[in-house]
Amino acid sequence: MRIDVLSLFPNMFTPMRESIIGKTIERGLVDFQVTDFRDYTDNKHNKVDDEIYGGGQGMLLMPQPIFDAMDAIEAEAGSRGRVILMDPAGKTFNQAMAEELAQEEHLTFIAGHYEGYDERIRNLVTDEISLGDFVLTGGELGAMVVIDATVRLLDEALGDQMSAVDDSFSTGLLEYPQYTRPADFRGMKVPDVLMSGHHANIATWKRKEALRRTYLRRPDLLTDYDFTKEERQLLKEIKAEEANEI
Repeated sequence: MRIDVLSLFPNMFTPMRESIIGKTIERGLVDFQVTDFRDYTDNKHNKVDDEIYGGGQGMLLMPQPIFDAMDAIEAEAGSRGRVILMDPAGKTFNQAMAEELAQEEHLTFIAGHYEGYDERIRNLVTDEISLGDFVLTGGELGAMVVIDATVRLLDEALGDQMSAVDDSFSTGLLEYPQYTRPADFRGMKVPDVLMSGHHANIATWKRKEALRRTYLRRPDLLTDYDFTKEERQLLKEIKAEEANEI
């Protein structure tokens, strides 16, 4: 996968070369490029923003530097790829979107700053993505989050690819509780079933606890969840157990 980012602050992306993402770059799974689109301005003062026509607060990013930077990426890579604009007005990012983006060969992110974008910049864009109903000072942090969530899903990115399969949201549920040694830590014990070696019982426990955690913390995720017959019975048990806890 090739990933391009257009940003006025390329050094912000240095941490992307660490940890799992850094390893994917080192191993050639990802070609990661950050372009400072200020380098493409034709303004003699290197300006990339200007006042808003019709009045308004703040400054808008001008289209020319971003269009020219995008042309340069296309000339080098052969395509612009799927172009993602980080914008609070975009579609809220989730795990399903990460899984979709992970199937692409080329992603290009536009990380803006200031008051926003000249509307004509959206003509370059295939997707507008937001992290949620809040506003950041720029699109860099949002782009990093989307890139991280996407790259870790690539084949061979994780040591055990099943790690991504069991992640929260990948199954439609939050992830079940997990434990490691010691089996008894300050009186807090690992559930016996996890040390039983009985794979079927362990699988049922994991499914039930994933349902329990989702029911208690994010019941909204269950609204459109496609329950199996076994899961409906497990949820019934969970509701009865939780009612008795109150």
